[in-house]
Amino acid sequence: MIYTVTFNPSLDYIVRMDKFTAGAINRVNYEQVLAGGKGINVSIVLKNLGHESTALGFLAGFTGEEIKDQLKGFGVKSDFVQLEKGFSRINVKAKADCETEINGQGPDISEAKREELFAQLDKLQEGDTLVLAGSIPKTLPDDIYQKIMARLDGKGIRIVVDAEKNLLLNVLQYHPFLIKPNNHELGDMFGVKLTTDEEIITYAKKLQEKGAQNVLISMAGDGAILLTAEGKSYKCPAPKGKLINSVGAGDSMVAGFITGYMESEGDFEKAFHMGVATGSASAFSENLATRPEVEALLKTIA
Repeated sequence: MIYTVTFNPSLDYIVRMDKFTAGAINRVNYEQVLAGGKGINVSIVLKNLGHESTALGFLAGFTGEEIKDQLKGFGVKSDFVQLEKGFSRINVKAKADCETEINGQGPDISEAKREELFAQLDKLQEGDTLVLAGSIPKTLPDDIYQKIMARLDGKGIRIVVDAEKNLLLNVLQYHPFLIKPNNHELGDMFGVKLTTDEEIITYAKKLQEKGAQNVLISMAGDGAILLTAEGKSYKCPAPKGKLINSVGAGDSMVAGFITGYMESEGDFEKAFHMGVATGSASAFSENLATRPEVEALLKTIA
């Protein structure tokens, strides 16, 4: 079974306008409200690709109910810990001549509620896949990823981590199956600016030296690079298409990789291509990738 954890889910209010002017009234010509959060995106795309998962994390208030209802509409199973106070955050994604994001804080999460999530994760079994993705709210400890991975260490659970800087670096000692930084995040981890594939590979290998098994680096329009635990490296250019929506593209890549890995019985190259096609399919659409969109792009790169 596949499980995803989103510590700080959101309702994403997505708007488009011809031009955004600060300090003035701006009128939109497109708007949509979608359940958001990296783990949630992974679960939705997995379902679109034909695979079941259970979305875990924390929800609160009227926004939490809407997130839960939207996931049900997508056919995604969920088992969120319900918080008694506050509401799940609202994120504004404004797209005009440039993209602007305003992200909410999220509700307070007590230690007791945190333990409820830990109890859920304790039920995972050998062979299960767990996706830990995204930022954490300020009311959770900075080492929450570490605590979870230490708790599950040695149980034979395939863990995928998609998080920034220290959240990611601090869990490498537990040998996650897959990590997915983008090229900018990779450079930020080591305080360098990466400009070539060779530099990206060099620093991705440093993450393997720290404990990561497989490293998938997304590079937006430049495609992606995969380094495997067996020492192989793969590069794939991005498929051609018009960028419409970058939100969720990286999460879609993770879902595509997991799908490709499962369906090919562990073929990393096929998993990699499926990941690139899925990430691109989401980037070329108003919504998250669907199976037909992914398969159409896959024919152009595989």
